[in-house]
Amino acid sequence: MCGIAGYFNISSDNSPGVTLLERMIHPVSHRGPDGYGFHVGRRAGLAHARLSIIDLEGGWQPIHNEDKSLWVIFNGEIFNYRELREELEERGHRFATNSDTEVIVHLYEEKQEHCLAYLNGQFAIALYDAEKEVLFLARDRMGVRPLFYTIHKGTLYFASEVKSIFAADPSLPREINPDVLREIFTFWMPGGSETVFRGIHQLEAGHWARVTAGAGLSLREYWDIPYSTADRGRFRKEDEYAEELRELLIDSVRLRLRADVPVGAYLSGGLDSSTITSLIHHYTDNPLKTFSVTFSDSIYDERAEQNEMVEFLGTDHHVEHCTYEKIGAAFPEVIWHTETPILRTAPAPLYLLSALVRDHRYKVVLTGEGADEILGGYDIFKEAKIRSFIKKDITSASRPLLLKRLYPYLALSPTKSAEFAKEFFHTDAPVDDLFYAHLPRWKTTGRTSVFFSENLKRQNFDDAVENLAARFTGKLAGLDYFSRAQYLESKLLLGNYLLSSQGDRMAMAHSVEGRFPFLDHRVVEFACAIPPNMKMKVLNEKNILKKAMANLLPQTIVKRKKQPYMAPDILSFFGENEPEYLNYYLSPQMVAEAGFFNPKAVEQLLIKCRKKARQGFRENMAFVGILSTQIVYEKFVKNFSVTMPKRLDNIKIIS
Repeated sequence: MCGIAGYFNISSDNSPGVTLLERMIHPVSHRGPDGYGFHVGRRAGLAHARLSIIDLEGGWQPIHNEDKSLWVIFNGEIFNYRELREELEERGHRFATNSDTEVIVHLYEEKQEHCLAYLNGQFAIALYDAEKEVLFLARDRMGVRPLFYTIHKGTLYFASEVKSIFAADPSLPREINPDVLREIFTFWMPGGSETVFRGIHQLEAGHWARVTAGAGLSLREYWDIPYSTADRGRFRKEDEYAEELRELLIDSVRLRLRADVPVGAYLSGGLDSSTITSLIHHYTDNPLKTFSVTFSDSIYDERAEQNEMVEFLGTDHHVEHCTYEKIGAAFPEVIWHTETPILRTAPAPLYLLSALVRDHRYKVVLTGEGADEILGGYDIFKEAKIRSFIKKDITSASRPLLLKRLYPYLALSPTKSAEFAKEFFHTDAPVDDLFYAHLPRWKTTGRTSVFFSENLKRQNFDDAVENLAARFTGKLAGLDYFSRAQYLESKLLLGNYLLSSQGDRMAMAHSVEGRFPFLDHRVVEFACAIPPNMKMKVLNEKNILKKAMANLLPQTIVKRKKQPYMAPDILSFFGENEPEYLNYYLSPQMVAEAGFFNPKAVEQLLIKCRKKARQGFRENMAFVGILSTQIVYEKFVKNFSVTMPKRLDNIKIIS
């Protein structure tokens, strides 16, 4: 794990060299505090900030092949590197290190872009072919590791984080893209490759890019989440699916424990993280140190379930206890790392948790992300199933009562009343609408637009949904509503929020690498072939996973109803000690200057929040979204700056 940055001159004659690379890599030093490596070629420059996990002495980057015609930097891990190395050595390749990075250059020598099909890992790769003068960029299948790029004055800049790109050239425009901001206030995250900064793009999950002086930038998708009806005709028993899933997860966990440093695990008390820790305990000899978050607010606290698992497995357990004040105090720094507005405070406790992990001198943790998306765990899937059932007999008085089973963990749940729930979840969309499952959520989130400025209101809800339809229609056509919902959750919520703002950014803020056994592409591909009625049996979520783990977990954990990880929103900012920064970021002057929100509406929201009562969905999302947008504006548009030391320590220039 690490941070990467670099440039490629497409049409520019500029040769900035190491000075530019130092300026770009320093802002992501938190991703790699163990040293810097640089290579400058005729047309490209590569920079690397190292977090040493494999081959602690010899794994410095950039790494080259035997004749130095190929140079690579990458952020992440190739978990099957040992097997790949053995095959490459048998075919005559000579290795100079014991790192997983070197596998990439030798495999690329043979397979070019097709090498990606052989990698089991989480990665953002930048490879420079010095002979052909080609830059090759690639991102892992599920989007675990980030990679951003822009083209400015004939030069392509790329990096693990946007702040590195902004540091490259003071003349780079730094503007908020109102279309993407509208998407965030509808979907919770950007809907495609565009970021909230105009002109800055992410290389999407499962994609590669080739950059040349003649043709510029070309993009290609090499893998996508394979939800399909093609495999549904072959009948298999639930126990068969459960057994195969368990075996795949055991192997995935074993691969993700490969490291030359200790590896820990997050333990939330839910089924997913409990599965991972139990598999480590039962099938490996890895010492089990676990970490978790608890809350002073009992609505969000899961310490009873965490303690049950700690006692069951006998782990060496450590806790970060989160109060309202801690979350509020950390929030501006959290947004510096997310580099995008967010509508929930949930990343903040994970930011604090990764600091605890680092304090215990751990660099790597395994977590349970991805299980809900690929195995049918979220209430949004259950909600769609119930709504579909109701539509089949709209005259029924009893069917809407099933909605009361949804979201029992919410402090102000919309399902306390069946009639209110029926209205809350109602849309005019038919079951075969591409976005049938998601429209109620997007409709609720979209209500935050009442706080927009007149200028931002021009980007409306329908436009955002139409843009998403243009992107996904071909992907979703022919799928049942349950699989469509899973695909969208995996691509949007998981890929563009949970793995980024809540995952990579919060862990790497304190130089901690997260690894995700459920997102091994073999596990994902297998899960996609499980029939929806087996994934969620009636209303029993993650049915196959529960069967797979029935004998390896306490029954209370297996049978526990899904409670997604959440954190207190508005209450985190309006306790006994209101953060001083609120008056700065949310002052009428600053709100008017940024131009995204109505100052009077924001002022009224603040008055409401200061009553210190629990608020509804709209107010919570609006407040966190407005505050985070104002912080993004101030830190990245109005006053962007990175203080460079006179010289970087522990550097290697490799030529």
